[in-house]
Amino acid sequence: MFTKTLPFNKKQIEEIIQKYPTPFHIYDERAIKDNAQRLIKAFSWSSGFKEYFAVKANPNPYIVKLLNKEGFGADCSSLPELIIAEKAGVSGEDIILTSNNTPAEEFIYARKLGAILNLDDITHIDYVDKHAGLPEIISFRYNPGPLKGGNAIIGIPEEAKYGLTKEQLFEAYKITKDRGVKRFGLHAMIASNELNADYFVDTAELLLELISEINKELSIDFEFVNIGGGFGIPYRPGDKPLDLEYISSKIKEVYNNAISNYGLKSLKIFMESGRLITGPYGYLVTKAIHKKEIYKDYIGVDACMADLMRPALYGAYHHITILGKEDEKPVKKYDITGSLCENNDKFAIDRMLPKIDIGDILVIHDTGAHGYAMGFNYNGKLRSAELLLREDGSVKQIRRAETVNDYLATIDIGGLMINDL
Repeated sequence: MFTKTLPFNKKQIEEIIQKYPTPFHIYDERAIKDNAQRLIKAFSWSSGFKEYFAVKANPNPYIVKLLNKEGFGADCSSLPELIIAEKAGVSGEDIILTSNNTPAEEFIYARKLGAILNLDDITHIDYVDKHAGLPEIISFRYNPGPLKGGNAIIGIPEEAKYGLTKEQLFEAYKITKDRGVKRFGLHAMIASNELNADYFVDTAELLLELISEINKELSIDFEFVNIGGGFGIPYRPGDKPLDLEYISSKIKEVYNNAISNYGLKSLKIFMESGRLITGPYGYLVTKAIHKKEIYKDYIGVDACMADLMRPALYGAYHHITILGKEDEKPVKKYDITGSLCENNDKFAIDRMLPKIDIGDILVIHDTGAHGYAMGFNYNGKLRSAELLLREDGSVKQIRRAETVNDYLATIDIGGLMINDL
C-alpha cells in the first residue's frame, strides 16, 4: 500500500522556521528531478518525446529552470507564464502557449519567443493572423464532446469551454494550410487528476485515429501529437500511483499500430503534465496557533486557503502529518482551519489525527502543484514564501513571503500612497 513520507524531520523544519517563519511551501529538489528523469526514461522509445511542464501548476522560475535542465519544455497559459519560461531559459519551440480566450498581447509575445501556438478555437486563426501573424507551426486543441468522458475537476467535455469540435478541426487545418502554415500538431486535455492509467492510452488512440482521418482528407502530415496532462497523483494514503511504465508501453503499442495501420509518418509525442511532476514533492508547513472547542473541535493554523485552496474549491483531500507525532495513533477528530472569513477555509474536515497542541507543526502534503499557484489576497491575506530543499540538504528561498507593503503597492488614489496611511 502506498504511504505518505516526508523528505525532512521535525528538527530540520524547526531549524528552517528560525529563518523562514511559517507558513511556507517547501519543494524537494531531488525528488522532482528523479521524477522528471523517470518520465523521460519511460518514453525514451519515442524519438523527440517532450514533456512541456504546465507552468500554471507551479509558476516559479526556479522550478521551471530546474525542469528545463532535465530536458522539459514549458506549457504556458498567460503572458506572465511566457515571461517566466523565458527568464528560466526556456526558448523557441520548447514553449507552447495553450490558452483560451487569449488576448492579442499574449499571442504577440509568444510569436516573439518563437513558441508553438496551440489554438483553442477556430476564430483564433483570424485573430492571430490579424494581431501577430500566423506562424510556421500551429496546433489545435480538440474537444471530443460525448466521444470521451471527463472527470469531476475539468468537467465533461461537451460542457467544457475548451477546444474545437471534430468538424471545426478539419476546417481549421484546411484554413491554416491554405494560408501557408507548414507544420502541424494536435492536442487534447480532457481530464484532470486522473488515476486511471488506461484513460491516457485511450486518449492517445483517439488522437492518433483523428490524425489519420485529417491526414487522409487534407494530405497533412502531423509533426506531433500532444496527449495533454491530467495525470493524477495519490493524494490519499492507499491510492495507487500511476504506473508510467505501463502507460508508456501501452501508448507505444497504440502508436506503432497507428503508424502501421494508417500509413502515418512518424510523429513526436508531447505531454503537458504539471501535477504529476511536482505535485507530490511540495509541502505546506504551518503551525497550530489556536484551539477551539464548540460543536466541533477546531485547530486554527497560521496558513489559510489563500495558501492552498484545493480543499475549499474541490473538496480535495490533502494528507496531514503532525511533526514529532508520526507514530502516534489518530485519537481525535478535528477540522483544520485557516483565518479567512469564509466557512470553507478548511484544510481538513472531521479528520482523525493525533492530539494536537498549540505550537505543533503541521505538514500538509502534495502541494507542489496547484498549491501556491492558486493563491490569492482576499481578506488581505498575504501569500507565503516558497523554499527549495536542495539535494545537499540546504534550503534556498525561491520566493519571499508577501508583505503588507506588497499588498498596498498598487494603490495610488488621488496621490494617497502607502506612507500616508
